[in-house]
This record gives sequence, structure tokens and C-alpha cells, in this order.
Amino acid sequence: MLLSIPDVLTSDQFAQAKKLLTKAEWVDGRVTAGHQSARAKDNQQIPEGHWVAKQLGEIILSSLGKNALFVSAALPAKVFPPLFNRYQGGQSFGTHVDNAVRQVPGTAHYIRTDLSATLFLAQPEEYEGGELVVEDTYGVHKVKLPAGHMILYPSSSLHHVNPVTKGARVASFFWIQSMVRDDGRRTILLDLDLAIQQLNKDIPEHRSVVQLTGVYHNLLRSWADV
Repeated sequence: MLLSIPDVLTSDQFAQAKKLLTKAEWVDGRVTAGHQSARAKDNQQIPEGHWVAKQLGEIILSSLGKNALFVSAALPAKVFPPLFNRYQGGQSFGTHVDNAVRQVPGTAHYIRTDLSATLFLAQPEEYEGGELVVEDTYGVHKVKLPAGHMILYPSSSLHHVNPVTKGARVASFFWIQSMVRDDGRRTILLDLDLAIQQLNKDIPEHRSVVQLTGVYHNLLRSWADV
């Protein structure tokens, strides 16, 4: 599943994010990279414990909790605290796969990375290059979304970020442990959920709505890992 989720942040939230980001400290992005990806990674990040990262991360997590498409697609059990990166002056991130398991900073808890998310925090016209390129069984996909929009994709996917040749690409990135770890099953559940919602909108009294809702929850009950 490669899914674009629009308007995760409202215009007011994006304006607040831009203001907060001007007060942030930026360090070498390899501080959060694994051994292999550190060799391919060339960017900057806000330190994980920085107050800007914490405050802006809380805004993002609050918005995600209210975003019906995100909840339907990800079926989140745990969400890693959002991190923030910046690419400029030719910086890029070579092809890699995200770590399968990550420790939540400052805790003894771990999260299985079923899904990866990138929330764009700069408008496409503010920089050149910087596309997120995701490889899956259906081919190679280049992603460059408007600010406040997010891309969601399986963490098992090979992906990279093209060099930023002009301006600065700023984004938040994080991982989700889903209640349903298999991507194919999550996709089936999302398709079924969206179909039920559309049927309920078009023919709200149709008896199939209840039947299909039952099928959805029985599948989720069977596949959920909670």
C-alpha cells in the first residue's frame, strides 16, 4: 500500500509548524541511522529531545488521531514520536530499508516498523529535487507532495530521497506499528472499509451495510495482533 493522505495539517497548523521550525537546532541526520543506512544518509535533523520536535510532534500525533483515512489505512497500535529532517545543498539519502524495530527514545519500549510515513513541511516550489522514491511490486514511485500532506508506505520497501539541488526540503518522518502487520491484509481491510463507507453514504438503509461491516470486523478480529 502506497497511500497519499491529504491535509494532515490544517493551514493554521502548518503556519505554526513553520514558525516553530525557525527556532529549531539542526544536527547531522546520521544520529538516528542504522549502520547500513548511515553510509547512504546525508541530511540534517532536529535532535529527538529538542523542545521543537516534541511540541510539533504532539501537533502531528493529535491530527493523525483525528484523521479517518490514516486510522483506516494504518490501523495504528503504536506510533513512533515524529522526527524532523532537512535536505539542502545537494543532500540526499541513498537507497535503503528502514530498521525493522526501533526503540522509543528515553524508554524501554520498542516498536515494530510496519509502516513508514513522511509528512511534507515545505511546499514543492520551495525546493528542487528531493523526491521520495519508493520501490514496490508495482514499480518505482516518485513522491513530492504539498506541505501538510503525507505519504504512507510499507517500511519493508526500498526507498531513497533524491538530491535537493535548490532550496530546502523539510519534512517529518516516523513509523507505525499496525494492529495488522501484513500489508496485503491491511490493504484488503482499507478497501473494504472505504467501500462500506461509500455504500452507507449512497444507500444508508441497505442491509448489506450491516453484513459487510460484520465481515470487516470479523476479518480484523482474526488478523489483529493486539
